[in-house]
Amino acid sequence: MAIDISTQAMRLITPDGAVIEGSDTLQGTWTVEQYVRLTDHAGRLIEFTDGELELLPMPTDKHQAISKFLLLLLNAFLDPRGGTVLYSPLRLHIREGKFREPDLMLLLDANDARRQNAYWLGADMVIEIVSADDPQRDTIVKRADYAEGHVPEYWIVNPTDETVTVLILSDDGARYAEERVFRRGEAATSALLPDFSVQVSAIFDAR
Repeated sequence: MAIDISTQAMRLITPDGAVIEGSDTLQGTWTVEQYVRLTDHAGRLIEFTDGELELLPMPTDKHQAISKFLLLLLNAFLDPRGGTVLYSPLRLHIREGKFREPDLMLLLDANDARRQNAYWLGADMVIEIVSADDPQRDTIVKRADYAEGHVPEYWIVNPTDETVTVLILSDDGARYAEERVFRRGEAATSALLPDFSVQVSAIFDAR
């Protein structure tokens, strides 16, 4: 089964090219089970909120270079300490009826019970690399999403202005209350990983 996104209407297409009748009216009616089955086979990044699907843009070369750089750096840091970091596509459960697909997400304990095979039930930290097509999705919408999912730390890596914003969840778990912005010439640091740091210039110079 494939997804046709050539128009604003979303249509499901069978392997022989036939459009499934009525599939363009399914927005708002998808179940979690249908979403999981669809994303298992769609070959696209798709996020889910209360019955609606949202197709995410394909990442660019620069996006992937930054993602690879951070993945390798975090993996080298976490692996000997018993943690793990994985990368998109992998679903993160925010709450009942809401799933996101962070660029990177990590757990301090690789054996954490939230690490499920089909999707993670939570994360200790997520990283999003801002997409130029809709920067507010990562800087505003997902800021609220990951706070709702009680993710303790959220990094927003923005290639446009070459900043790394580190957000820390408030004590009441309701919002990101502390914010630090790191720029070229500075080392971005983590409250969650006190011995971890990365040069901002190295992030945006990644190839």
